[in-house]
Amino acid sequence: MKLIKPVSTLLTLIPSIAYIPILIEIIKGFHIGGLNIIFLFISSAIKPSLNEEVVKSAWEGLQITISTALTSWVISMLIGILLGVLSTDLFWKSIPKFSYLGKFIKYSLAIPRSIHEVVWGLLFIQILGLNIWVAIISIVIPYSALTARVISEQLDSFDIQPLIAVKKTGSDFMSSFITILIPKLIPIVSTYGSYRFECAIRSVTLLGIFGLGGIGTELYLTLKSFEFNEMWTCLWMLWLIMILLENFIRYLRCYLSDNISLKNSFLISISIFSLSLSLGISWLYNLNFEIFTPLNFSYLNLPSLVEIRNGFNTLPLFKLIITTILITFFASGIAIGTPPLLLVLFPGKFPLRVQNLIWIFFRLIPPPLTTILILLFTNPNISVAALSLGITHMGVMGRLLTDNILNQEKSIYRAIKSNGSSKKSATLYGILAPQSNSYLAYGAYRIDVILKETAIIGAVGGVGLGWQLQESLSSFNWAQVLIITATFSLLTMSGEFLFNTSQNYWLKNSTNNFIS
Repeated sequence: MKLIKPVSTLLTLIPSIAYIPILIEIIKGFHIGGLNIIFLFISSAIKPSLNEEVVKSAWEGLQITISTALTSWVISMLIGILLGVLSTDLFWKSIPKFSYLGKFIKYSLAIPRSIHEVVWGLLFIQILGLNIWVAIISIVIPYSALTARVISEQLDSFDIQPLIAVKKTGSDFMSSFITILIPKLIPIVSTYGSYRFECAIRSVTLLGIFGLGGIGTELYLTLKSFEFNEMWTCLWMLWLIMILLENFIRYLRCYLSDNISLKNSFLISISIFSLSLSLGISWLYNLNFEIFTPLNFSYLNLPSLVEIRNGFNTLPLFKLIITTILITFFASGIAIGTPPLLLVLFPGKFPLRVQNLIWIFFRLIPPPLTTILILLFTNPNISVAALSLGITHMGVMGRLLTDNILNQEKSIYRAIKSNGSSKKSATLYGILAPQSNSYLAYGAYRIDVILKETAIIGAVGGVGLGWQLQESLSSFNWAQVLIITATFSLLTMSGEFLFNTSQNYWLKNSTNNFIS
C-alpha cells in the first residue's frame, strides 16, 4: 500500500502548529502586571514623539547604523568575493598541485560563518573595548565567510564548457576565467549583495543593543526607560529608511541587470564598491568616530587544559544544547508557517500588500527587544525566546513569499478562479502551490540562521547556550567561553549540513500536488 505523505504545499502550513505549545507555555506564565505597559507600547505607535531632541538623536543613531553597515558591507563583500574565488574548485583546476589550498580555505571558512556576529562582538569588546571597529570587524568576519560560500557554490555550478573552449584557443587560464565567468558573477553579486546590505543594517542594530551605538542603542535605552513614544520615533524612522532603501536597491538591481552593457555593469559595480567604502568611512569620521586611530588591544589569558577540563565538567552542556535546538525548532515553525497561513486566510492583492508592509516592520524589531516586551507579561522560558526569534524571521520569510508572489505568473490562479473556486482555494492551489518548493528551500536556509541567532536571544531571555555564553563572558571564565563557542560552532556546522541537504531536496523536487 502506498503511503500517503504530505507534500510541499501542506508542509509550508504545518510548521505553524508550533504556535500551540508556545502559546500554552506563555499563557501558563502569564501575569497581568505588564499588560498596561504593553497597551502603552501599542498606543504609542500612533503618537510617536516629535520632540526636536528626540528626532535629532534618532537621526544621529540612524546615521551611525547606516554608515557602519555600509562600511562593514563593502569590506565583507570585497573579502568574500576574493575568498569565494579562491575557495572554488574551478579556480584550482589549472594548478591542481595547489588545489589543497582551495579545500583548506573552503573548509576553514565554516568556522567564522558558524558564529553569529553578536558573539564575535561580545568577544571583541573584551579585546578592543567599546569601539566602532568592533562592530565593523564583528560583521565583516561572518559576512565575508558567508559571501565566499555563496560565490564559491555559484562558480562551481557554472557550465565550464565555454571556459574550456576559450582556453583551447591559447588564452591563459586567468584571462579565460575573467572573460567567461566574472560576467556571470555580476548579477549574483548585485542580487546577493543588496540582500546582504539589508542584513548588515539589522546586524548593526542588534550590536547597538549590546552597547555598540547606533539606532539599536537608542531603541534599547528608550525601551528600558519605558519611553515608548521616543522608541516609536526611532522605529518609524528606521522603517521609512528601510522602505526607501529597499526601493532604491530594487531599482539599481534592475538597472544593472537589464538596461546597460556588461562592461558598464562591471564598471558601475566597481564604482559602487569604491564610493560605498569612501562614503561609509568619511561618514563615520564626520560623526566624530576615531576611525583612523590605532586600536588598543587587551590581551586575554588563554585557559589551560586543566581549566578547560574543569569548565567542561561544570557546564550543563547537554541541557543547553537541547534547549537551543528546541528554541530553533519552535522559532522556525512560526517563521516558516505564518506567512503562507496568512496568505491563505486573507487572500487578495490588497491584503498581500498590507502583509508586505507588516513583514518589513517585523524585520526591523530586533529579537532582544521583542523578548523584553514579551517578558513584561510572562515568565522567562523557551517559548519567549522562540516567539521573539520567530517574529523577526517571520518578517524575512514573509517578504520572500510576497516578493515572489507579486512577480509570479497568475495564469493557474485565474484558471482555478474562473472554474468557480473560492478565492482561498484558488490562492492555495494557484498561488501558494507553485511557490512551495522554493519557499521550503529558503526556509531550510533560514533555520540555519535562526540556530545561530539563538545566541543573541539566549543572552537576553536567560535560556540556552547564548545565556550561558553571556554569563561566562561576564565572569571572564575563558575556559567556558571557549567550550561554548566551540559547541555553538559545531552545532551550527552540523545544522548547516542538514539544512543544505534539505534545501537541495526541495529545489530538486517540484511536486506541487497537495497530497502524493
